[in-house]
Amino acid sequence: MRAFEFHNGTRLIFGQGKLSSLKSEVPKYGTNVLLVYGGGSIKRSGLYDQVITLLKEIGAVVTELSGVEPNPRLSTVHKGVALCREHQVDLVLAVGGGSVLDCAKAIAVGAKYEGDMWDFVERKAIPQDALPLGTVLTMAATGSEMNGNSVITNEATQEKMGWASPWAYPAFSILDPVHTYTLPKDQTVYGVVDIMSHVLEHYFHQDTNTPVQDGFCETLLRTVIDTAPKLIDDLENYELRETILYCGTMALNGMVSMGLAGDWATHNIEHAVSAVYDIPHGGGLAIIFPNWMKYNLKADPARFKSLAVNVFGIDAAGKSDEQVGLEGIEALRSFWSSIGAPSRLADYDIDDSQIEVMAEKTVRFGPFGNFRKLQREDVIEIYKMSL
Repeated sequence: MRAFEFHNGTRLIFGQGKLSSLKSEVPKYGTNVLLVYGGGSIKRSGLYDQVITLLKEIGAVVTELSGVEPNPRLSTVHKGVALCREHQVDLVLAVGGGSVLDCAKAIAVGAKYEGDMWDFVERKAIPQDALPLGTVLTMAATGSEMNGNSVITNEATQEKMGWASPWAYPAFSILDPVHTYTLPKDQTVYGVVDIMSHVLEHYFHQDTNTPVQDGFCETLLRTVIDTAPKLIDDLENYELRETILYCGTMALNGMVSMGLAGDWATHNIEHAVSAVYDIPHGGGLAIIFPNWMKYNLKADPARFKSLAVNVFGIDAAGKSDEQVGLEGIEALRSFWSSIGAPSRLADYDIDDSQIEVMAEKTVRFGPFGNFRKLQREDVIEIYKMSL
């Protein structure tokens, strides 16, 4: 285990009926609120009206930014930054899924920066300040409600990249499982894949003496595997939504990754795909992750064996670590397929014409991945396996 420091400053407010906490949380930061949301689902569900009513009751002045894209765009961030400056916004309030939260984080830091927020993504500058951010989550997936991570797409350059900063942690996040009821089946599936992928990114590391962290990861994976099929058949089951929502937060709030450095190569590889083709992030991960695993199986067969045995219950008797590991990979693929996730880039009508372009984007900052460093040529092979 490596030395580490841990701090998470987000106040997590979890449970049914907790939306009313807006009335006590928002006034801590001011009265001028930028409300950030997506394509209108919160209006159809009635959540928008509930939020507006609560904000009016505390005398908040609300400016709205709607239409945040599933892969949030830099141009939308720019609009939000301009609104913050024009209306002297005190608090950015994101109501929606991970994309809305990611966009709001970029707005919050961008509003306190004289240059273009994209400088942070390109590692040309480091955030030094941000507007306070509050969130009301409507989708279990990214864990963005309790971390400082964000992913933004620059549509002008067809680049989709992640960035992170302590300044991007939400001050508070409200999670009511009821607010995820209206999430359709396909989005629920993508969320499940995203959650599991975050855990898997942690799990594939090269640090030693991490039995607690590995055990946390295995428990989260087994819980999602047990819960997800039931949820797919019963989308308004409170307990099932509650379990998945909590798993999503725990998968990426730092609690399971203290003392280790996860891989994160697969996310980088997928970001290049959805930057070029604008596909759902969870769908891309479902396609690529098992192929990343197959490609890297020989790097540490024992690690893949642990996943196969401890998560999928593969019988290891009389088999090599590599054989058991491969069975675990196939079990993961079968599980994701069973809940309706895609398995090939062809499922999104993606062929090999942009493989070189996408691979070049993944090595923008050089070789990547902590489990095993990948070069451009490695990425090309993984893309080919994914066709």
